Amino acid sequence: MEIIVTSVVAVLGTLLGSLATHYFQRRNRADAERFERGERLRKERVSAYTTFGGALVNLRRAHMDRWFAIHDQRDGADPEALRYETYRLYTDAQEALFRVQLITESRELIDLGKQAIEGVDQMKPNLAAEEFAAIRDTSRQGVFRFMEAARRHVEVA
Repeated sequence: MEIIVTSVVAVLGTLLGSLATHYFQRRNRADAERFERGERLRKERVSAYTTFGGALVNLRRAHMDRWFAIHDQRDGADPEALRYETYRLYTDAQEALFRVQLITESRELIDLGKQAIEGVDQMKPNLAAEEFAAIRDTSRQGVFRFMEAARRHVEVA
């Protein structure tokens, strides 16, 4: 009888140990998957936000090149070609903003992105020098406001 009780206790102990191991492994795997999913989302956000920031900077530069080509009449600068370049870069910036909209849940960040792209697009070639300089500064601030807000969304806690 003693052998049977010992065997039953050994089997129950093994079974409980196996169940406990299974439970903890499952929990650890779920935690690891949750961490991996969060890290993957963070990396996607970094990529989307930096791509959009870069697209804004390129669009801003193209607007400035166009304005200076017209107002300073720089040799070798073709204002018409620069106009098409700004159109292309505006499209790139819009596409990058769409990606930001898909990857973030932050309404504030989306609004800052829209404001930044609109601010950069206000740099028109028909502006006077003082007005252009003011809009140029405002557009730079809009880009940096977006990037600062984006940074808060990708910080590791």
